[in-house]
Order: sequence, then structure tokens, then C-alpha cells
Amino acid sequence: MMAGKLLISCLRQNIPIHTRGMSAFHFPDKIGNREVVGYGYNGEETYMDRCDYPLPAIRFKANTPDIMALREKEKGDWKKLSIEEKKTLYRASFCQTLAELNAPTGAWKGETGIALLGIAFSIWLFYFFKAFAYPPLPETFDEEHRLAQLERMKLLEVNPISGVSAK
Repeated sequence: MMAGKLLISCLRQNIPIHTRGMSAFHFPDKIGNREVVGYGYNGEETYMDRCDYPLPAIRFKANTPDIMALREKEKGDWKKLSIEEKKTLYRASFCQTLAELNAPTGAWKGETGIALLGIAFSIWLFYFFKAFAYPPLPETFDEEHRLAQLERMKLLEVNPISGVSAK
């Protein structure tokens, strides 16, 4: 339990574990040379495309010389940037646009198909057991036997109705 807490705290602080006394394990830095640009979801330095939290803590792509040159250029007048340069800067910071994130994927079709296959399999299994595994119902389940049992219960006054509702 203590080792797990130590591991989690080291991963969150991005401190190499071998400096904490566990020299046998070393986890690589998951951020790499991506720039931290905000607080992030729950304060963690991770990248996630989410509609409810559209600003991730780190940029999507790592810093390359081309992107760094564009970042210097964007500090000036944005009218001097071409559309392609603006798109490159956006794609360096984000994986998807909000329109792409909200676009239908059609995944519901596969999920519905799997659910219907499960239902069909269950129905076939039910009928298989009913036909081959379960014994036939006893004859006392027939309509005439149940009516005879009801008449017998009336004669013996089983569970008679009494009280206000009987009058």
C-alpha cells in the first residue's frame, strides 16, 4: 500500500523514482517535451479530448523546430499567418476540434447489434432448455386440475375472506 502511494506521488510530481530510494524502477516522463499550458482536468498534466473540459493541461504534440518557429511567428500579427499555419498551430495544441469531437461515430450501431445478438442467443438458449433439458410439467398444471383444486379449497375453506370485505 505504501509503495503504491509512493509510486503515484512520484508520477504526479514527475520526479524520477530512483531519487526517492527505489533505484530498481524508473518510469519515463509521459509529457516528453510537450508544453504545460494550464491546470488540466483534476490538476493532472495529461491530454484528454473532452467536451465538458475543452482545455487540456498540456499540448497535444511535442515541440518540434517547425512548431516552435510558428509559435514565435504567432506572437506577432495573426494577419501575417496563413490559414495552413493557423491549422498547424491548432493541431499542435489539440487533437480534434469540438465539431470533430461531437460528430457522430456510428458506434451505436455496433453496440446495438451486439446487444441484439445477446438477446437472440438468450432466447435460443431458453427454447433449447425448455425443449431438451427441462422435464414436462406435471398434469396438475392443466386447466381442469387447477379448477378442481380451487373447488376443493372452497369446500375446505382455505384462507377464507373475513372482515368488512366479506360482507
